[in-house]
Amino acid sequence: MNLEQLNTLNTEQATHMFMQCCTSSTWVNVMVQARPFASQQVLEQQADLAWQGLAEADYLEAFEGHPKIGDVSSLRAKYANTKELAGNEQGLVKEADEDVLNLLAQGNTDYEAKFGFIFIVCATGKSAQQMSDLLQARLPNNRAQELVNAAEEQRKIFQLRITKSLS
Repeated sequence: MNLEQLNTLNTEQATHMFMQCCTSSTWVNVMVQARPFASQQVLEQQADLAWQGLAEADYLEAFEGHPKIGDVSSLRAKYANTKELAGNEQGLVKEADEDVLNLLAQGNTDYEAKFGFIFIVCATGKSAQQMSDLLQARLPNNRAQELVNAAEEQRKIFQLRITKSLS
């Protein structure tokens, strides 16, 4: 798809396309209504603007659209909704050894128990060990800081997916 095609999609099609990038319905609605975009740069800027200042519930809704890093059964179930653009984002996790995957799984459990949402990281290009290290580094944070961190990682993810959708 190119920018011109995105700009001319009907509402249902545009909603589907943006939902592949981020599952916050508020963000998706803002993006659908913001069309047409004059350039990809304008689209990317609008995506960031729409993301800034959303309510916590909107961020949590977006996080719910992600599988737990390294959890294969969760990957299958949750990627069903965003698989068109998210398919290979955790590709390097498949190469991890069992010990690293177990550490990652336990870290995810600890993280979700502490913060009330799953660990969000822009996984593209990161190994399971790198993601596990990032998770462990973020675990001591408080919930407010982690909400900010997770929202920034989500922003990186939707920007990558926007770029991918237009290539």
